[in-house]
Order: sequence, then C-alpha cells, then structure tokens
Amino acid sequence: MSNSDLEKAMKDFTQRCGNISRMYRIGKSVKGVPLWVIEISDNPGKEEAEPAFKYIGNVHGDEPVGRELLMRLANWICDNYPKDPLAELIVDKVHLHILPSMNPDGFSLRKRGNANDIDLNRDFPDQGALVANYPWDGTEDRRRSYFPCPDDETFRFMASIYSRSHHNMSLSKEFEGGITNGAAWYPIYGAMQDWNYIHADCFELTLEVSDNKWPPANELPTIWEHNRKSMLNLISSVAKTGIHGKIFSSETGRPLPGSVMIKGINHTVKAGRAFADYHRLLAPAEKYEVMATMTGYKSKTTIIRLEAGPMALDFILDPEVSNGEHRLESVCDCSCTTGGSGLEVMGFLWNSHLEVYFVLVIVLAFVCILLLRKRARLSFLRHSRQQGGGPKRAVVA
Repeated sequence: MSNSDLEKAMKDFTQRCGNISRMYRIGKSVKGVPLWVIEISDNPGKEEAEPAFKYIGNVHGDEPVGRELLMRLANWICDNYPKDPLAELIVDKVHLHILPSMNPDGFSLRKRGNANDIDLNRDFPDQGALVANYPWDGTEDRRRSYFPCPDDETFRFMASIYSRSHHNMSLSKEFEGGITNGAAWYPIYGAMQDWNYIHADCFELTLEVSDNKWPPANELPTIWEHNRKSMLNLISSVAKTGIHGKIFSSETGRPLPGSVMIKGINHTVKAGRAFADYHRLLAPAEKYEVMATMTGYKSKTTIIRLEAGPMALDFILDPEVSNGEHRLESVCDCSCTTGGSGLEVMGFLWNSHLEVYFVLVIVLAFVCILLLRKRARLSFLRHSRQQGGGPKRAVVA
C-alpha cells in the first residue's frame, strides 16, 4: 500500500469497526504526511485501569513489512471479536495502539532514514550516564557485548513468547532460541526502546520479522501467517502475565498514584494518576519481594510467588502520622459516632476522667482503622467483580 492507500485502509477500518476502535493523529512527517494511530479497545478513547500495548511499524523506511502486518492484525481482531477468546481478551482487557508507519517519507523514498536522512531508531535523546547504564541496546564501552538491563529476565521472557509462537524464529542457528540482547547483536545509541524503558516504563522489543526487507507483495500472506500467533500472544501477555493492581489509602479508601518496586530489580513502575492502577511485567519466579510506596504514606512490602498466570496484587497504605494531634484529627473525621453530634461526644469525653478519655480515643482510633481498612478492601473487591475476567489470583497487602 502507498501512504494514501494506508490512510484510506485505516479510515475504512475504523468505520467498519467503530464499536471497538478510533483513529487519532500524533503529528506529521517532515513532508507533512499525517502519522495516524488506530486504538483498539472495548472503550476506545477512554482511560481505564488496564495495561496498554503499542505496535509501531515501518520505523525504517526500507522495511515496509511491519505496516502491512499491523493492518492485517487490526482486521483479524475486528473480524474475530468477540467470537475468538484471544481477540476478546485483547479488546476487553488491553488498550492496543497501532502506528503502522512511523516513517512514511522513508517509505516513499525507499530508503532507511526519513526525508532528512535521519535514522529514526538512532535519533532519540542521548541518555549520557543513563545510556551508559541502560542494559539493552548500548554498552558502557561501546563494544559489542551482552549488557543486561534490570529487567533482563522479563525481556527474555517476552522475547521468548514471540519467538516460540513464531513459525520458525526459535529454530534460528544464529541466535539461541531466536532471541538476543540488543547490545550482544550490535550496540546502538539513541534507540527508541532504551528511551521508552527509562522515561515511560515501557517495555519494548525490536522485532525483525522478515529476512527480506522489501519482499514481493504475494509473500505477505505467508509472512502474516508466520507472525500472526506471535503478534497476538505478545499483546495478550501484558494481561495474562505479571502483577496488576491498585494502591489505596487505608484512611480514605481512595486510590493513590504511588509506585511499585521489586527487590533486586532497579526499575520503578508508577501507578496511573486516574485510577492508581499499575501493571508490572515480570517473568514467572519462585519469589518476588514487591514494595509499594507513596509520598506521605508508609511503604508496604509483600512476598509473592508468580506462576505462569497473572496475579492481582492491591496495596493498602497507612498514612505517616507526625504527632498525636494529627491522629486525633483523623479519628474525629471518621464516621464512627453513634447518635448525637461530634461536639456532644467530645463534651462528654472532656467532662470524664482524663484516663478514660485517652482509652476511648485509642479504642475509637482502633475501630476507625478497622472500618477504613474494611472499606478499602470492599472497594477493591467491588472493583474486581466489576472488571471481571482479570487476574485469577487476588491478593491484598
């Protein structure tokens, strides 16, 4: 397809599949070609407490296979939703974004770079010390060597999902299992996946899907069939593996946009601001020590065993209390009184012995904490029932 053909195909798709998709533009190329994205979801355009996944094709202008595969992928999902379980899971539990062509100018010129002759996968901002420590595409000494990132096991796990599902990728004689560390293959700098991992908590793979950069069009159906299962399984992996949950306040029961860290993995994942949901990709393992943090709250740690499936793991954090006055204020804010106004209750307490007053305050505080924790847990359980079909194992820490 030409660039105009591709734009028409995308518009036709969103008209045909408008109930599960929308189109939006993220900018334009040097020559003014719009960069269109298709979003596929059961609620397109709306933010939900779900993991997001993006596919980007045609980063290099002379590698057009990706743009064709991505349109075939979108149409397969539309044609098979909701009758196919995999299509249903992707639409209902993931927000999928597809940018078929990142380099339409290079495609028109049949060359690697864009209209300014820039290689788009070498042109992301230089990381300086961050690049030196980033363990995927670049190395510290700029030499070719295996340079693992903090999430090396998770990246290997994700890459293997694609390779094992492919027609013959895992049988590669050059790369064991059909996967490779980027720097072990050849180090590059200014790469998109390095930048996104550091600055956007985005776990990216670079997928080489064809030995021939510009194969004859009649080979596209075969290439699609070789990659179809891999492409679908990689999308679904963000919902079918790892840990997913929210962070709540024990004081109010409201979501907190905190952060989640894994002991031994020097990479923090932030929860979303709207729903305080997080989605942490991890390879299955016997033991992970997971910690949730939020400014103004006490951090909480729990140890989990992550099997092949996903795990729902919510955290309920207690606020940090600097003095007794703040604690008393929290007690009075609770809806724990039984008849009469708060002033009447406090008047009774002040007219009683001081010792009795303190005992009652402690009892009220304890009861309120129990009620608020219960409310937070009920909020989580209601959310889980409303979401449905999510991670099978639910844990509250």
